[in-house]
Amino acid sequence: MSDIKAVPADSYNGSALIPTGDPMIDGVGPSSWANRSDTPDMTFHNTAKIVPMRLDPTYSIAKGDPDPRGLPVVAADKQVAGTVIELWVNRAEPQVTYYEVQLTGSERRVMLPAGFVQWPNFGLWGNDKLLVKAITAAQFANVPALKRDDQITLLEEDMVCAYYAGGHLYAMAERSEPII
Repeated sequence: MSDIKAVPADSYNGSALIPTGDPMIDGVGPSSWANRSDTPDMTFHNTAKIVPMRLDPTYSIAKGDPDPRGLPVVAADKQVAGTVIELWVNRAEPQVTYYEVQLTGSERRVMLPAGFVQWPNFGLWGNDKLLVKAITAAQFANVPALKRDDQITLLEEDMVCAYYAGGHLYAMAERSEPII
């Protein structure tokens, strides 16, 4: 059992945990992940299920649909975190699962789960950016890294998604305070 980087808020069993470090990295509360297998999820044909679109030419953007590659990613603090450079598709459920983002002013690339992206409304704002309300632009630098640039493991998927999920509570101090 690993050390939990949190302390109980009160002395009774079941008390909420208060993070003692960086909860988004330490895996506390909504940022927690399961220690799944550090191998990729596989298709029925024994190939990696989630891959960059560049590796599977059978996938493309439907005619008439916006292609997000080249668009900026705007974070919760309204700052540009980076630019979408690639789409990762799920071969078993044909859909974009992740956006690969080249961080602004850095050589680093990170994964952005599609479920944490908001596209501005058609017509009102245009389709000129992707919005991510979960984390700030600076926090993109700490998104858990992948070991390879051609696949994502089950463990990496959990850690990446947990990081963004934790941002909804921990990215900004005011988010963890009572609303009342």
